[in-house]
Amino acid sequence: MKDKVIIITGASSGIGWASALEFLNQSSKVVLASRTIEQQDLSVLDLFSDNFLAINIDITKEEDCKLLVDKTVAKFGKIDVLINNAGISMHALFEDVDLNVLRKSMDVNYWGAVFCTKYALPYIFKTKGSVVGVSSIAGYKGLPARIGYASSKFALHGFLDVLRAENQKTGLHVLLFAPGYTASNIRNAALLFDGSEQGDSPRNEKEMMSAEEVAKYLYRAILKRKREVILTPIGKATVWMNKFFPAFVDNRIFKSIAKEEHSPLKKFL
Repeated sequence: MKDKVIIITGASSGIGWASALEFLNQSSKVVLASRTIEQQDLSVLDLFSDNFLAINIDITKEEDCKLLVDKTVAKFGKIDVLINNAGISMHALFEDVDLNVLRKSMDVNYWGAVFCTKYALPYIFKTKGSVVGVSSIAGYKGLPARIGYASSKFALHGFLDVLRAENQKTGLHVLLFAPGYTASNIRNAALLFDGSEQGDSPRNEKEMMSAEEVAKYLYRAILKRKREVILTPIGKATVWMNKFFPAFVDNRIFKSIAKEEHSPLKKFL
């Protein structure tokens, strides 16, 4: 991936930030895009001199996504890989949730990827590069109390599937990457029924795969031009078992999420 130009959305923390460092360490040129990129200590990137560009944008705004692509091409002259990593989670039952929470989930997790891909695609065609969607098991299996998150990830999966099917003859590589639970701030920033942020993670972050580990898997998956990656054993088992034993999987997932602190499912136990 030496000298390849990589755009990463949601790059101010978690998997996005770790992936930016991974690609920079592999001598790629990286564009870090985030609504809160200024909150990250960018001085650690000084070692990489002119090989990175940090852009503060809101991917829910189409004009910002176009600006991201324009600035990338202006600095580096091309785009090889777009990693649609930006995402937001939510924890609430559908009966309780404010519909604006669902709209925000779709705007960030689905429309943000669509906007960025639309404007980057002409340049990625030229390099026969990659479009990547960082997703979740929630894009394969609906998770209770995650209706906005799961719906947006299902939409992302459909978008990437069609993009891949349409471009079998163009040389475009499309990767769907589902890392499973990763130690990051996505659960802290998850939206509750009224749109407020959750604040504390309901799970033990120390037991999860680190963002740095996930970034290494993501790098290799892009390098090998893989079609799909489900990273964790429990994720693979969930997807496989859901094909044959969906009611059993529903029950197991319900019990697991109901055990989370302050889970809205507790009232059913």
